Amino acid sequence: MSKTTRATQALAKAGVSFTVHAYDYDPSAEKVGMQAAVALGETPGRVLKTLMAEVDGRPVCVIVPSDREVSMKKLAAAFRGKTASMMKPADAERLTGYHVGGISPFGQRKAVPTVLEEQALAHAAVYINGGQRGLQVRLSPVDARNTLKAVAASVVA
Repeated sequence: MSKTTRATQALAKAGVSFTVHAYDYDPSAEKVGMQAAVALGETPGRVLKTLMAEVDGRPVCVIVPSDREVSMKKLAAAFRGKTASMMKPADAERLTGYHVGGISPFGQRKAVPTVLEEQALAHAAVYINGGQRGLQVRLSPVDARNTLKAVAASVVA
């Protein structure tokens, strides 16, 4: 497994301080984010999952704790939209250039509006997918928000 991905390159280029953490990815896991938290020995609230969605038909990136679900109503409101829905996996892969289970908000093929669950900002450090299945980057949630120019909002159900 390479620890250099488009995501880690994007973070390095932005001058963000981060560490890389590999774990044994289980493709049969019911919840990939929760499996990552367990494998890393971290609480689920600090291991964030990256989801791709659409608000009023436009792509957006959503970063939430691995043990929480996204409220579509809150997600739409965060982007001043009317409706939100999860993006189909094939569409998410095509848009981001990453495989499902390895989608990172950093270094995507096309930058899209991003929202970071505001609860994540309470932690000194969080884990976010590093652009490959079984690879997480540990960084400050404030650095993640600033690098991604993300909106911080409550989007969990």
